[in-house]
Amino acid sequence: MEFGRVKLRLDFSRIEDASLAIFLQCYPKPRSGLQEGGVKVLVAEDETISRRLLEKCLRAWGYEVLAVTNGTEAWESLRSIDSPRLAILDWVMPEMEGVDVCRRVRSQSDKPYTYLILLTARSEKQNLLEGMKAGADDYLGKPFDADELLARLQVGERILKMQDELIAARDLQHYQATHDTLTGVATRRAAMDFLTRELARAARENKPVGVVVADLDHFKHINDTYGHMAGDIVLQEAAKRMAESTRVYDCVGRFGGEEFLIIFPASNEELALRQAERIRKAIEATPVETREGGIRVTASFGVAASNGAGRDEMAELLRAADQALYRAKRKGRNRVEKASETAAQQTEASPRVV
Repeated sequence: MEFGRVKLRLDFSRIEDASLAIFLQCYPKPRSGLQEGGVKVLVAEDETISRRLLEKCLRAWGYEVLAVTNGTEAWESLRSIDSPRLAILDWVMPEMEGVDVCRRVRSQSDKPYTYLILLTARSEKQNLLEGMKAGADDYLGKPFDADELLARLQVGERILKMQDELIAARDLQHYQATHDTLTGVATRRAAMDFLTRELARAARENKPVGVVVADLDHFKHINDTYGHMAGDIVLQEAAKRMAESTRVYDCVGRFGGEEFLIIFPASNEELALRQAERIRKAIEATPVETREGGIRVTASFGVAASNGAGRDEMAELLRAADQALYRAKRKGRNRVEKASETAAQQTEASPRVV
């Protein structure tokens, strides 16, 4: 037989008429509008003829097919890292039924959504409801109709695409809510939430938390001399250097204006002091390049740390770091001071130097 440019040589005596009709119906059908490269589909079917027909139809439509013959193999495939997002599961299979595979898939909360189609000869309403309650998204009767199969797969693709877009939009919204628009570091609120969580964990684990308040020196002079556009570039570059000089589990947040809050989990005052000094050196290492030329930037730092017993109030910890920052400003800027020395010297409060 010849269909378009494809010639098929089939042994009619070895394939049931109904199955052959399904195959001839689906084989030349194009998959218009779908992405090139093929969406991966899992086919779990223990009946050889039915499985092969499903494979041929799916491949003819441009899908990438992973075929298995029992429920255990289906479950292992769907729990793997690169698992298919579309699956056709026969209801009755050796080792594990299709409805049980559905239940296990739906119990996974840490994986992207998988669209599940149950393939079954059962047509009773109660059976279909059981399949849906188990987590199936759709069902297809046996023997299957090729047009119906393609339509249900395309519905599944649309649903998966919409869900991915919703997740991407949600993630973007979350990122925008927790990251400063200009610098890309955490917002003040996100940094404070991070500090709250770390202090709670420090109380449970009896560990300290290091807190650093940093302020760019003479930032008003930079804005007045080079303009606010150049000032924005300075803020962006300073934040970038801070983030690059910290560990992956630390937090850098913009506290307001040219002031930043840096949180170091499981760090006492001495360790936080060394980390702040590394950041200070990174900021002053090279001028920040702008259209107005290179601008030399420095920053002052105040360091404090919780006592590791979880009894510290967040407000007191921040106040101690802030007072150490004032001391660094008074002593000439571009330096790091720690709260313990500020308290030991009993420095009298004075107007803030900017």
